[in-house]
Amino acid sequence: MSSPPNASSPPKACLFGLGGPTLTAEERAFFAEADPLGFILFARNIEDPAQVRALTAALREAVGRADAPVLVDQEGGRVARLKPPHWHALPSAARIAALGGAAAAEAAWLAGRLIAHDCTAAGIDVACAPVLDVLAPDVATQVIGDRAFGDAPAIVTALGRRMADGLLAGGVLPVAKHMPGHGRAKVDSHHALPTVSASLGELQAVDFAPFRALNDLPLAMTAHIDFTALDPGVPATCSARIVGEVIRGQIGFDGFLLSDDLSMAALEGPLDERAA
Repeated sequence: MSSPPNASSPPKACLFGLGGPTLTAEERAFFAEADPLGFILFARNIEDPAQVRALTAALREAVGRADAPVLVDQEGGRVARLKPPHWHALPSAARIAALGGAAAAEAAWLAGRLIAHDCTAAGIDVACAPVLDVLAPDVATQVIGDRAFGDAPAIVTALGRRMADGLLAGGVLPVAKHMPGHGRAKVDSHHALPTVSASLGELQAVDFAPFRALNDLPLAMTAHIDFTALDPGVPATCSARIVGEVIRGQIGFDGFLLSDDLSMAALEGPLDERAA
């Protein structure tokens, strides 16, 4: 295995995607030079188990690190990059929550454990789940919708913990998303920047609660949302105030914090400026 030219320096704190199901020569050379921390796979990169295993191995070989993390969005329901017939079909968070009580708790753990099984067999070691957003009852957009465990912070907390435990039991790292809360967004941040005007007190009591309770998880993902009560006009992902005072401070998360996809239209400017 050849090492990248800058193997003696720490990898860059970024995660890259790629264009298709196989690593091109150009991508291999770019990744070797750029030396990103790791990678994330999307639907365009996934065909079948053997192909994904070969791809994840090739990505790690390109950066000369067998432990380079490979991530995937695998929540269950409509957000699942690993799909049947090769991988398990899993229920959405809303369907799990609808079981109620002990049945919902068991289903959340089993979903996490099955996601971990599918991921590890494919060479993937980080699943971007669970969704800890508390769904606001008056929000019609389906950007979160059935991806959430519901509109009650206690239920979201309990079922999110169970799913995270299932993932960890299977050797896959969970990612708490989307800090400090995406459940009030009325537009899809893939297409525009949502603005949330809830008061700080409302956010602390409802939206922050599951994240605060699960602040011991190893990874979390930020939300591309403008919270007018926190840092008006600045998306949470780009806000030093929200990251420092809210996510690190009030929520108390001190793990590895990553952004949502920088190519989403909620953020402005060229991609290099967004990354900076």
